[in-house]
Amino acid sequence: MRTLPISRRAFVAMSSAFAASLFLAMPAMAAANPAEDFVQDNIHKGLELLNNKQLAADQRRTQFETFLLGLTDMKRIADFTLGQYRRSASPADLAAFEGAFQNYAVAVYQSYFAKYAGQTLKVTGSQTRAPDDFIVATQLIDPNDKSDQQPLEVDFRVRTDSGKPVVVDFSVAGIWLALEERDQFTSFLGQNNGNIHTLISHLSELAKQFRNS
Repeated sequence: MRTLPISRRAFVAMSSAFAASLFLAMPAMAAANPAEDFVQDNIHKGLELLNNKQLAADQRRTQFETFLLGLTDMKRIADFTLGQYRRSASPADLAAFEGAFQNYAVAVYQSYFAKYAGQTLKVTGSQTRAPDDFIVATQLIDPNDKSDQQPLEVDFRVRTDSGKPVVVDFSVAGIWLALEERDQFTSFLGQNNGNIHTLISHLSELAKQFRNS
């Protein structure tokens, strides 16, 4: 079995995007659309979870997973990352992949969120792609950085067509995570005869590695 490469760009995007979901800072002006409202409404929950030193590690992981799954549409993201292979997947295989992808994504974010403690994201605006499709632009700010470098741009794609706002993709410095993962997963499947079970097994192994890191 050929291993699935996790590129540096995707690695940075995954860890930074998670940090973004926890440390969103409220802008000076009121939100202009439900996507910005959604981002703002999750500020305090993320900060309280991060700073709650009374929670044991297991409790914090469990609460974080609940928080993350409430913020994102993991099923939608997982299906997108399969690309053309989603059309030929059986319902059982698709469900198994969605579960493996969720476990993998949560493990990655849980492993690296502490590296961004103390940093914040400032909402700088948003774009409306469609009445139910928004891009919320933010900047990642390190209050201890004295280098005068430009803050890192982190954007969120928020959809509201499912009845409530959910994040369906993240972009760090112009790199969209779901697009990056789709390229990697479809390449992996192309090298393994389109066998989704092989990809599922590999994601499960990667999730274990991140949990133990």
